[in-house]
Amino acid sequence: HPLRGFAKSRRLVHMTLLFVAVLGAFLSGFAIWGKRKRQRLLDTIEVITLSGVAATQLGNQRDITVYLPPHYRTRENERFDVLYINDGQECEALALRDTLARLTAARRIRPLITVAVPTNDNRLHEYGTAIAMNRLGLGLLAPAYTHFFVEELMPLIESTFRTKPEAGLLGVSLGGLSAFDIAWNNQDRFAVVGILSGSFWWRADDEEERIDAGRRIAHSLARRATMPPPFRLFFQAGTRDEINDRDGNGVIDAIQDTLDLISELQAVGCGPEQVTYIEVAG
Repeated sequence: HPLRGFAKSRRLVHMTLLFVAVLGAFLSGFAIWGKRKRQRLLDTIEVITLSGVAATQLGNQRDITVYLPPHYRTRENERFDVLYINDGQECEALALRDTLARLTAARRIRPLITVAVPTNDNRLHEYGTAIAMNRLGLGLLAPAYTHFFVEELMPLIESTFRTKPEAGLLGVSLGGLSAFDIAWNNQDRFAVVGILSGSFWWRADDEEERIDAGRRIAHSLARRATMPPPFRLFFQAGTRDEINDRDGNGVIDAIQDTLDLISELQAVGCGPEQVTYIEVAG
């Protein structure tokens, strides 16, 4: 009978709608559960802002963001490794808190006190090499930034939080060059330095007298060393960091500059246990 087919179709429609409603409720509940779980994970990393930390030689100030590891408040007698990061203004965009929470929970890293140090409009002058500006006149304020970092910021962090001696320092691009330079000039203060896509093209002026004239400055620092630095070094470069290949050998400058610096470090005595290099394709 035609009405039987109609009733059967209507029941099928109702069952389909019910299934869709139940599935939608399940997915919605799952999403809410996932969001709450992620928030609970994020909450294990406490975020503190130190406002208006002054850099006396630079004549400016900046807000420093500190990420405290899980159980920092309850393990009152425990001290923690500390990691400083240049370009700290990017840490929220890079989801640093989420990364710290996930890796700590998975025990892929030890609990860290992480200090994000932001830059400002003077980045091209504050980040550089303290021994000399580059041939473009950039890096004028690098000595003052180093003074701020080592003589003002680090003592503040060490007196405010329960840090272990010898820190880690991480930077990307020009911030990576800055990290290398700060650690190189203060070798007793650091245990490990991370440089991602480091700006090791930084080259001295042809008239420079304090470092090898016309040569890449970081490489010159390593070449002039009489012994390897005491800290470990982690380098990373990507095959698409840039497209420049000044000598046309098929290797982009960002990678070649990094590998050349590693060669200089190896020549002064840095072994494979001290230097790590990761190249990321694509």
